[in-house]
Amino acid sequence: MKKCAFSLAAALAAVTALPTFAQGRFDYVVQTEVLQGWDLPNGQRLAAVRLVLAPGWKTYWRAPGDAGIPPHFDWSRARNIGAVSLSWPTPEVHVQNGMRSIGYTDQVVIPMHITPAKPGKPMRLRTTLSMGVCSDVCIPHTVKIDEMLDSPDLTPTPAIVAALADMPYSASEAEVQSATCRLRPTDHGMQIEAHVALPHTGGTEVAVIEPGVPDVWVSEARTSRSGNTVVAVSDMMHTSGGAFAVDRSDVRITILGANYAVDVRGCTAG
Repeated sequence: MKKCAFSLAAALAAVTALPTFAQGRFDYVVQTEVLQGWDLPNGQRLAAVRLVLAPGWKTYWRAPGDAGIPPHFDWSRARNIGAVSLSWPTPEVHVQNGMRSIGYTDQVVIPMHITPAKPGKPMRLRTTLSMGVCSDVCIPHTVKIDEMLDSPDLTPTPAIVAALADMPYSASEAEVQSATCRLRPTDHGMQIEAHVALPHTGGTEVAVIEPGVPDVWVSEARTSRSGNTVVAVSDMMHTSGGAFAVDRSDVRITILGANYAVDVRGCTAG
């Protein structure tokens, strides 16, 4: 567990030690477009943000790995938006200099199910997206988005439909037979060992474990397969160094294979 504590400290130090660059040099690393989307029968708007990256650049998935910076949307200045649920398309696994990160190259469309605070009124999609981008250097990057969602339509947007189709399969779609998690305390936090029984997803499988607890760092999962079961082990510690609890029903396990990915929500005691 000492190795995990060191990895967290190193990761935090790397982020805080990132160099400051002239603003103009990186103005065009990411181009942003809001896709207005369409209205759903339940009153929600299904819209999206398209991020187009400059050649040679990549950005990160919601769980970016040890070498990544997690993206964060700040919705505090949005107007008439009661709730936003993001849908992340299947990411790619990158290994560089012995470190693994998980994210996207070229471009990514992030669908958003948006619930208005006042149905029938215009919504202002005003948010700041804090993200990490990497090429020969890795830097934090901020994208400001401000657009009215005032073009109601019932026709699905092809780019959003394609992004939704590129999401990982659900557990039922992937024929997951069981998902169990063993938890045990360690000197600095907790270790989680997940066992997911499902057909092979292709190639070298990579599992990502998200504990569903704010401010808890999770190490890169040590992933192996035994017969029809993927075994993934991660160490967890709170960024403050304090104690924390994990509810197995909130644990999220994503298995990334060469052929497809699987999103498993919740696990039982194993």
